[in-house]
Amino acid sequence: MTLSPSDKALVPFVSVDNMMKLVHHIGIEPMLAGLAEYIEADFRRWNLFDKSPRVASHSDEGVIELMPTSDGEVYGFKYVNGHPSNTKAGLQTVTAFGLLANVGNGYPVLLSEMTVLTALRTAATSGMVAKYLAPKGADTMAMIGAGAQSEFQSLAMKALVGITSVRLYDIDAAATAKAARNLAGTGLNIVTCASPEEAIEGAQIITTCTADKQYATILTDNMVGAGVHMNAIGGDCPGKTELAPGVLNRSTIFVEYPEQTRIEGEIQQLDPDHPVTEMWQVLAGEAPGRASQGQITLFDSVGFAIEDFSALRYIRDHIGGSDYYLNLDLLADPDDPRDLFGMVLRAAP
Repeated sequence: MTLSPSDKALVPFVSVDNMMKLVHHIGIEPMLAGLAEYIEADFRRWNLFDKSPRVASHSDEGVIELMPTSDGEVYGFKYVNGHPSNTKAGLQTVTAFGLLANVGNGYPVLLSEMTVLTALRTAATSGMVAKYLAPKGADTMAMIGAGAQSEFQSLAMKALVGITSVRLYDIDAAATAKAARNLAGTGLNIVTCASPEEAIEGAQIITTCTADKQYATILTDNMVGAGVHMNAIGGDCPGKTELAPGVLNRSTIFVEYPEQTRIEGEIQQLDPDHPVTEMWQVLAGEAPGRASQGQITLFDSVGFAIEDFSALRYIRDHIGGSDYYLNLDLLADPDDPRDLFGMVLRAAP
């Protein structure tokens, strides 16, 4: 018996460092577009997947969640937290990691950081949806909330929808300045704004991404005019919203998975039977998307496990033959599968 790990013991692991290197190797906009292709492909085969609301553990400080799914051949899950006050201690609001496994034998085939990857897949999902729901010719986005998501969201809209201008607003002027600085040189016209009202002027796409754990009204009913598309991507837990109910009542609402969105999304403010359209139905041609230029469309996005599954699939397909992963000795592999204890004994010094 050898103490060196065999190939069966090794699982590819993508660290934060290697994820960042992979992003630069591929290019951030091509990677956002590629992730959107994988997400759209999996939305089109939505009925193959196991689906359930994420398993959430809520506290006064935030939430810790597990997000599992499987297409029958591959299983995936993500661990993710959301703690809005973390930034006051110099910590990320969201951290995450994820795993893919072979359904046939249960062996993991990929372990990856997902703090960076979640930001990428969330932006890619927003861009993919806006490609179908935003008004034709949309060239300006209002980005309300200039935290960790804002730059990814802006570049996804550029790559997937073709926007040329982003109007930034955050209650923290330093965050607005940070986002403007990071987006300089990307080819986008960046306008920093002093209020949400100023930010939405002339915008055909409005994205809200704020993180206070409370019912909030970032956009009031009278602020949202006809013909816009909104991505409401902040909030995402019971008791936290961003939009006034009046905005919801005037909008055609699209969601990922209603059973989860009615718990965590903007529509938790509405009656449980308020009509919504699942986005996979639009992509599959089973439901209409934008029906008129004057229509207000709202993507009430809370994030769903299939999007993480898609992102992990993308990473697995793009690290082969590269230096952007490490092999972890993660799985025990005794010479005799029935003799795990003997393997431990033989490792004694």
